[in-house]
Amino acid sequence: MGKVKLRASDGHEFEALRVDPLGDPKGGVVVVQEIFGVNRHIQAVTARFAAAGYTAIAPAFFDRIESGLELGYDKADVTRGRELVGKLELSGVLADLDAAASHLRAQPGLADGPLDVVGYCWGGAVVWLAAARMEGIDRAVSYYGSRIVNYVDEGPRVPLMMHVGKDDASFPIEKVHEIGARYPRIEIHEYDAGHGFNCDHRGAFEPVASALALARSLEFFASGPAQE
Repeated sequence: MGKVKLRASDGHEFEALRVDPLGDPKGGVVVVQEIFGVNRHIQAVTARFAAAGYTAIAPAFFDRIESGLELGYDKADVTRGRELVGKLELSGVLADLDAAASHLRAQPGLADGPLDVVGYCWGGAVVWLAAARMEGIDRAVSYYGSRIVNYVDEGPRVPLMMHVGKDDASFPIEKVHEIGARYPRIEIHEYDAGHGFNCDHRGAFEPVASALALARSLEFFASGPAQE
């Protein structure tokens, strides 16, 4: 586990956490943070994908505002995180994501292998946009990406899986069903849980749902690029 320095297409330099698997990589995974930065939870998530055989990288999107930000989950940090993402331009966010993806493609064994993205909370909506707008992404997984409703007119162009909590007040299940009806090829999994159920640093953590969502995500990624 270590930090690497990346440069986006607009010249912005930022850090990213990269974790390599023990053996040859199955592929690459870009991990997109919540509103709390590349904190302990996202570091653990990134390591988890590496343990499953992927070269995983988590870009520090907040470096466009302030470097080294790692927030917790108390009320003050929630407020701070929302302020920070409100200051980010989507063009810059996607440029950073693309730089992270390009970095993975340059690693041994990844030039032609599958390259996937996974995002949590705010990152779940970023992943939706990546699936709609970016080239070179094979599969995408979104965890409780409530802000997807702001971009629902931009449908994903690659296979997308969504993990949502039935009790997530920020992403009502009725809205999820509307998205599923509009884009029936999206694979949607519902859990008896609320927002943030994957994070063991939050009171909303649901270990059974978290483990099942990870297993489903890994199986989804193992399917490789979509067949024409």
